Amino acid sequence: MVQICGGPDGGLYDKSFTNPMPWIGIYVAAATMACAILIALDVLDAVIQKKTWFPCKFFSLNATSFTLIGIGIKFSADINTPMPRNHDQLAKLSGTILMCTLMGKTIPSLGTTENKEIFVNVLALAILVITLIVDICIQLKTGAIYKFQTEHVIVICLMLLLLAIVTSVGIAVPAIKRHLEMKYNIEHRSSMIRASDETTENLVVEKLRKDLARMWFLAHTSSPQFLIGRSALSLTSTTICLFGLITLLEAITRAHTFSPKVCSGQSSYKWTTSFVLFSQTIAVGVGSIAPLCRFVGIFNSELLASETKLVENYWLETLEELRDCSLSTRFNNQYLSKLAHDVKRWVLNLLFFFSKW
Repeated sequence: MVQICGGPDGGLYDKSFTNPMPWIGIYVAAATMACAILIALDVLDAVIQKKTWFPCKFFSLNATSFTLIGIGIKFSADINTPMPRNHDQLAKLSGTILMCTLMGKTIPSLGTTENKEIFVNVLALAILVITLIVDICIQLKTGAIYKFQTEHVIVICLMLLLLAIVTSVGIAVPAIKRHLEMKYNIEHRSSMIRASDETTENLVVEKLRKDLARMWFLAHTSSPQFLIGRSALSLTSTTICLFGLITLLEAITRAHTFSPKVCSGQSSYKWTTSFVLFSQTIAVGVGSIAPLCRFVGIFNSELLASETKLVENYWLETLEELRDCSLSTRFNNQYLSKLAHDVKRWVLNLLFFFSKW
């Protein structure tokens, strides 16, 4: 039987409250390694199938990944557990950079998400990111994060930029899908007409080979993940992920090369902070592979300029549709309905202004 009340004043006996903390650290490390394994499967699948845009198949923006990410950033969001030593403070920073890396890696997965789920997933990601940023700001203010403060501020800015990119892609995806489907149907009909017009003198095997190659090309270039992965937004997110990786490596190098004064004591998570730091560093490294390969693929392709224009046009088209359509929520009061519609149009017109500025 656990003792609840103790001491001369009958206060709450809290000495045993921190006993399970190492198990929580193991739980965080296990969730982080699960993320790393799923990302590695994505990389392996892309390499085997020679998909240079590295689509998201095993790890994408969904409820499972949000759960794993939420567990993986536990140390970064912990606002009241003392973490005094170097590797304790590094574990907080690595969790924040892990969030950036996973956001940049999973952006193309919005292309294969149902339109109704895109808003929910982007909203869930925004809540997770904003909550993490608020927790970090509280720790910077209270002193729970007293080392690598500059790095934390940099990573907060990176997360906000990535959140803006994810939101922009989420807005553009419905129009991207609609245009790609239309383009695919047109090209498919043209391909079938060209195939039927070929002379009968060609060998059947050669004709089938050409048809299959043409269909394969149409299928892959008409994928929303392909377009998003080769777009300028993907290039920007890759640059941000690379900057986050460099920030983590700089912090680790500085922590082990220089010996600044650190606080004494031990975290309640004990030895598991080193385990968490190791697993998060591995996850950040593995998670950076896909963005970096997309970065190389973009510069090796001739589609960057046209795709930049396409994504911008899709984004504006979706905003225009949202501005002109009526509200799905009905109000009994006509004045409230008109006010809500006017506010919606004002906000979307403001987005139009900034996008064309």
